[in-house]
Amino acid sequence: MKNYILFAFLFFSISSFAQIKGTITDEKGNPLPFVSIFEENTYSGTTSNEQGKYQLSVKEVGKNKIVFQYLGFKTQKIAVSSGSETVTLDVKMQEESLALNEVIIDPKNNPANAIIKSAIANKKENSAKTARYTADFYSKGMFKVKDLPKKILGQKVDLGEDMSSNLDSTGTGILYLSETISKITFEKPDKLKEKIIASKISGNNRGYSYNTAALSTYDFYDNTLDFDVKLISPIADNAFNYYKYKLEGTFYDDNKQQVNKIKVTPKRDKEPVFEGYIYIVDDSFALYAIDLDIKGYRMKNEFTETMTLKQSFSYNAKNKIWSKNAQTLSFNAGIFGIKFSGNFNYIYSNYEFPNSFEKKTFSNEIVAFEANANQKDNAFWNEIRPIPLTIEESNDYTKKDSLLTIRKSRKYTDSIDTKNNTFKIWDILMGYDYKNTFKKYSFDYKGLLNVSSLSFNTVQGFNLDSGFSFKKWNDENGKSTSVSTTLNYGFSDERLRVTAELNHRFNTINYASIWVSGGTKTAQFNGAAPITKFVNSISSLFFRNNYIKLYNLEFAQINYGQDVANGINLNAKIAYEQRKPLFNTTDYSFFKKDDIYSSNNPLAPDDFSNPAFASHHLFKSALNARINFGNKYISRPDGRYNIKNEKYPTVFLAFEKAFAASEKKYEFEKIGTSVLYDLSLGNKGLLGMTFKAGKFFNAENIAFMDFKHFNGNQTHIGTADRYLNVFNLMPYYTNSTNDRYFEMHLEHNDTGFIMNKIPLLNLLKSTMNIGFHSLAIPDRNPYSEFTVGLDNLGFGKFKLFRVDYVHSYQGGIQQNGVVFGLKVLNVLD
Repeated sequence: MKNYILFAFLFFSISSFAQIKGTITDEKGNPLPFVSIFEENTYSGTTSNEQGKYQLSVKEVGKNKIVFQYLGFKTQKIAVSSGSETVTLDVKMQEESLALNEVIIDPKNNPANAIIKSAIANKKENSAKTARYTADFYSKGMFKVKDLPKKILGQKVDLGEDMSSNLDSTGTGILYLSETISKITFEKPDKLKEKIIASKISGNNRGYSYNTAALSTYDFYDNTLDFDVKLISPIADNAFNYYKYKLEGTFYDDNKQQVNKIKVTPKRDKEPVFEGYIYIVDDSFALYAIDLDIKGYRMKNEFTETMTLKQSFSYNAKNKIWSKNAQTLSFNAGIFGIKFSGNFNYIYSNYEFPNSFEKKTFSNEIVAFEANANQKDNAFWNEIRPIPLTIEESNDYTKKDSLLTIRKSRKYTDSIDTKNNTFKIWDILMGYDYKNTFKKYSFDYKGLLNVSSLSFNTVQGFNLDSGFSFKKWNDENGKSTSVSTTLNYGFSDERLRVTAELNHRFNTINYASIWVSGGTKTAQFNGAAPITKFVNSISSLFFRNNYIKLYNLEFAQINYGQDVANGINLNAKIAYEQRKPLFNTTDYSFFKKDDIYSSNNPLAPDDFSNPAFASHHLFKSALNARINFGNKYISRPDGRYNIKNEKYPTVFLAFEKAFAASEKKYEFEKIGTSVLYDLSLGNKGLLGMTFKAGKFFNAENIAFMDFKHFNGNQTHIGTADRYLNVFNLMPYYTNSTNDRYFEMHLEHNDTGFIMNKIPLLNLLKSTMNIGFHSLAIPDRNPYSEFTVGLDNLGFGKFKLFRVDYVHSYQGGIQQNGVVFGLKVLNVLD
């Protein structure tokens, strides 16, 4: 019933509005894009599209003054007198003549500096005027590609039929086009409630657009703006440390208020800063407009070339508030000769500024969709859309929507699948995928020559992974089921090991899922597997190091997990495990053939006869909880999408119990907790923290693989993006414990705050990491590490490397070393 009432309300609201539309050009007849158009002293507004066309809905034509505002051009205020429901009003705008009094530019008395200082001094007051509001919100997003090849580095580029259907033969066209209409309630600094009334994605009648107000809030009254890194606002408290200013001129708006146009220039090129123009109203020193560029390398995003952010503000003489009425965010990016571009338009209208909100106005649900938000027809959109579609956008909707029925038909999907499912003889080696799009299932064969299929260790020698998987899914209710099996054959120990897994997800609301798995495999004594197969293979074959320690595991296991409350996920597990020791079966390597590998016994590397443990079996149960405090989420008809609240840490709680073992000594209980938190220091970087603690009970004689092991690293190769779960020089098993423990990892990434200011080094466009790692266990001296290094290193756009100097200390034994971070290795295991 609520939906019918809402639809009726919208229908009568739309039908009672009149419409003013037309084209806006300069004096030479060139269309002007993104002109701000609004009704005087109201919050009813829009902008022109890329072709200069606009349409503005007003309650009644005949008593209106329409304001046309565009940077660089004189603001026009035009009275509309016709009583017709639709009025065509074409506007030709004249360039603004900036006035600049003749002054002597004195570095100690720069007039622009005085204006910026006043803007900083008044920003708290100006920000407070719009600190609490409700508004109607419209967004349109478009993502385009140019010169997309069929293959990149020999790999086929597959965007899917939905995205690639509008590309021409040169690989050029619109990849993504969407719009949203919503009502928002906002209170600074970050309280938001957004109700999306309508959502539209070109060529997707089940799509829900991600163009939300939650992802488009950029407030220059704040000291920093979040673009993955914290960019410094030109009117931040410390702005003069980062910017130089020049007064380009002044002009008067339609309310006879003087506006200052100020050029913003970075003091240092590599800093996280903007450049361009900022417009400030005299006397009140409120923002009038923003026209700023962001270089990709200043955001530590090398693939982005330039991002441009424009904002315009309108003035309401009744309440004397300057409020943002339009925003445009556009960017250009590229890689491998491919050019990407995007353009996102946002319109804010019908503001209300209450003195306060009721206590229950805001909740952890920040975005919600109406049930039929993606089912609105073209008539609805043509009436309510504030920015007319361009010819390109209109053609994209027409083409993709007309093809939608065809693309979803069984005849079409079967024809596409038949083409892609063609089996070739070399697929036996390289792998094969089969997909039935209409029935929503797929089959995958991993092949024998994939990057991660072949590895080496001293227990199995060269060993080969392959396997099969089957998946079936339902997009409407979020259900999915997958079955997979992995086959591993060791050429030295001449043994085939097989594991299988069944995974079923019940929905995407609470993400209830069940996993059943079992089989035989080799497992590292440290279940976290701190050394990857690829790194171990290189370490053994080239340097004759045998760091990976394995045992044979035969197991059957069942897991169940789901979100039980907002931000709280529980997972329960019960497993049967049969453990057997393994020995080295090969001493092969490429080099250093006279050296001897260490044994497979992590407790006695020189003992090649005695196993690390006796064969045994047991049952294990575990209950784990993950808690995200202050968790936010987006509710959509097809699922719930959690958004971690960065203000709070994530806490993990764990209880584990081993029982029904072949010998009583293998049974134990264990409790553990960990806390992960990222503390934002604004433009000064990010401090990452990990704390872990735990305690064993009745565990004096348990098997070594059940100890608490800590992630060491003896290879001097780092594979993680951040080192918040690893000791960089600690041997893998020297500090393992079956008692209590406490470990701490701290790492500060300056995000360029320090590196951007160091001559020559700032050319690297890198970031500095400073870390501290510590471990405390009973009966041993604490282990500590200090690290300092450079991240975001690489060539051109590829910043895949990191280098750290590490100093460790434990009981008088000191070590020094260098760890080379190769993030790309994450994908090889």
